[in-house]
Amino acid sequence: MAVNRPPIPPPAPLKIGRSIVAVLAGMFAGAILSLGTDQLMHAAGLLPASGKQTDAQLLFALAYRTVYTVLGSYIVARLAPHRPMQHALVSGALGLVLSALGASATWDSGLGPHWYPLALVALAMPCAWLGGTLRTAQLSPVD
Repeated sequence: MAVNRPPIPPPAPLKIGRSIVAVLAGMFAGAILSLGTDQLMHAAGLLPASGKQTDAQLLFALAYRTVYTVLGSYIVARLAPHRPMQHALVSGALGLVLSALGASATWDSGLGPHWYPLALVALAMPCAWLGGTLRTAQLSPVD
């Protein structure tokens, strides 16, 4: 005997436009904060022109860029219409590709030590994961 089951409803349409906006907004926020802080540090005399920074100054720049990348990934996850962690990780993958392209394009340009662009590449995914984790922790029910 056949059992009549209600039809399975089609999946909700993916909100691809909102997903794209979320990823772009978070990445844009991280980039604007990083570049804005760079300009403020240059204007204040705390960071010299590219290629003239000491390792300590580059480590300082890496620290605030890391914070801004986590914040940007959090923004991506916050604005994501669904699956916030996956959106954050997509932004991290894009950041990894862009950082790797930047590192390869400037490798022999004398802009500074090689460890700095390699650190940007290495930190892209962990920062994205942390930003996504911060957002998903807000969504998890408290026990």
